[in-house]
Amino acid sequence: FLAGIETAIEELNNNGHGLSALIICPFFANEGFPTLERGFLDKAIIAVRKAGGLIISDEVQPGFGRLGSHWWGHERLGFTPDIVTLGKPMANGHPVAATITRPEILETFQEAFKYFNTFGGNPVSAAAALATLEVIEEEDLKDNARDVGQYALTKLQNLADKYDVIADVRGAGLFFGVELMHGEKYASDLAMKMVNSMRRRRVLLSTVGRHDNTLKIRPPCVFSHENVDLLVEVMDAAFTEVLNK
Repeated sequence: FLAGIETAIEELNNNGHGLSALIICPFFANEGFPTLERGFLDKAIIAVRKAGGLIISDEVQPGFGRLGSHWWGHERLGFTPDIVTLGKPMANGHPVAATITRPEILETFQEAFKYFNTFGGNPVSAAAALATLEVIEEEDLKDNARDVGQYALTKLQNLADKYDVIADVRGAGLFFGVELMHGEKYASDLAMKMVNSMRRRRVLLSTVGRHDNTLKIRPPCVFSHENVDLLVEVMDAAFTEVLNK
């Protein structure tokens, strides 16, 4: 990963552009959320900042306590970004987003650009976002994500013991999934069949990863142990269907 960052910086400099920023999902969600050690990005961050770039953490998917152990994905990975972007779950479905940064960065931006947003800071969206934060805290949804997520990983691992096509079970909190393989080959076709079979059974999930062979499961933060049992029961039935066709 570091080598790729250094190569990109060199190419940008050679082309006369220079480096502006590295924007990254700290959970690498769309890449299939690989299991990463704390500090994984440290050397890459040093390289980016040495080249004059900023670090932008996109918390749209992993943020707001979903990962169970921390409120934010960048906390879990152990780095402090210069800018944080938020959205989607921020108001539990109501359209709202936000950007968080240091005063000096915002001042520099304001000096260089004139920014206007028709709907920015409207009180309805602000109230919805505030209410969502209150529910997350009052109902201990971060802890719920941790506990129910661990239960889900255990149940999915039991399913992996039953089906050889499940090559890996991984995730954190209420953001988890399974990687599917046909021996040494990426089971992208099987993953899509599973998505459709689950959908017919009224359970929605999707595929992620470079080869679209990882089933992405990102349920609401109020997900319960009973919901996990139903999820795994339906997934078991779906595997039986698609593998026997």
